Amino acid sequence: MTAATGQPTATRPALRHRLAERGIDRALLLLVPGLIFIAVLFLYPFLYGVGLSFSPQQGGGPFANYRKFFDDPYLRNTLWTTFRLALPAALINVLASIPMAYKLRRPFRGKRTLTTLLVVPITLGTVLTAEGLLEYLAPAGWLNKTLLALHLIDQPIELVHNYWGVLFSLIITGFPFAFLLTMSYLSGIDPTLESAAATLGAGWRERFRFITLPLLAPGLAITFCLSFVLAFSVFPSAFLVGDPSGRTRVISIAAYHAALEQFDFSLGSTIAVIMTVAMLIVIAAVLAWRGTLYKGASGGKG
Repeated sequence: MTAATGQPTATRPALRHRLAERGIDRALLLLVPGLIFIAVLFLYPFLYGVGLSFSPQQGGGPFANYRKFFDDPYLRNTLWTTFRLALPAALINVLASIPMAYKLRRPFRGKRTLTTLLVVPITLGTVLTAEGLLEYLAPAGWLNKTLLALHLIDQPIELVHNYWGVLFSLIITGFPFAFLLTMSYLSGIDPTLESAAATLGAGWRERFRFITLPLLAPGLAITFCLSFVLAFSVFPSAFLVGDPSGRTRVISIAAYHAALEQFDFSLGSTIAVIMTVAMLIVIAAVLAWRGTLYKGASGGKG
């Protein structure tokens, strides 16, 4: 109420009432801190890097760095080398995780111990894993010494400082993620579906093929995407157990060399953008396949 007129003062409705009047859920406000975090720590640096890639240090137009990358075989081949490592590693990890997770989805004695052993590599990290592979797979490592002592080979097998060393490292470090994701998707499948099929005489192969696998396939697509991104960004393994200047010169090494050794941040940003686009193309293809699974399922119901 005002002192001069004695009339009540109009009060502004509380924020929750104004949002309710506009049909806005207040819970959406919880997204604001996350959006700010993404904008400051991801979106702005990403857009800055994309803009920097179109500003080559040596001139030649906005697409000079992109032409340089694809015209230079030494740079261009890093993309195919990375694909040759990332795609098999992701595929092997996903396929290997299926039988493990399928077996461990139900309780049995020793399940906790076995699960712990399968996810232990997460705690090791890529550097420690690479160091362990150097000790175990090197020409003078335990594996070659054992095979030589058993007269199974005549000379040491080259398993490090080449393609195979990096691939082994990617499989060891990436499998726990694929395994945990696959097991989480399997736990979401109603076990009574298989029980019903078993009562109708379906064996475990038929139950897995016609019930579990179709329901698991969309989750496997997401697992493959995440495993692929993890493998595609390989860096320490390619340095430590690979051949960083030759057969395992991956695209992340090329970006590092351009930005932090040649101090050409524009070219480094260009390589990073190409790396991102390559990953997005594979992810889009896998998600498109995942979408066809849902369409097929809905068509079958109709």
